[in-house]
Amino acid sequence: MMKKALALTAALMSSNLLAEVTVVDPYVRAVPPGQPNSAAFMVLKNNDAAVSLVSASSSVAKVVELHTHTHKDGVMQMRKIDKVDVAAKGEAALAPGGNHVMLIGLTQQLKEGQQVDLTLKFSDGSSQQLTAPVRSVMKMGMSGGHKHKH
Repeated sequence: MMKKALALTAALMSSNLLAEVTVVDPYVRAVPPGQPNSAAFMVLKNNDAAVSLVSASSSVAKVVELHTHTHKDGVMQMRKIDKVDVAAKGEAALAPGGNHVMLIGLTQQLKEGQQVDLTLKFSDGSSQQLTAPVRSVMKMGMSGGHKHKH
């Protein structure tokens, strides 16, 4: 019993040394049947020292990676990134068309209204478990009326 109390005390003390990141409005994109991938979006608000989101995991995907979008030769491309920095007392938006958490190899269909588990891991060793609702999100370029001239 004493060992458990000491371990709990040590865990609580070490958690005070970790950055305090608040996850705001997390959600996962609903996808049609057969679609193998989806993405999670949120805002990370940092109430303490600078930290980076370095990885994520979820039971609904075989692989979870951090991704961003880049424009190259007039084409939007998605690529894997190593981290998403969250400045001290700042925030980082993970949003469609920008940085996001990519869910690759979905193990189930994601329908609007479901809940998805996510675990976020940060550069300071901390992690956060959260549940994000599945939402229907219009794909980029499908907003109608917007044309790009080259």
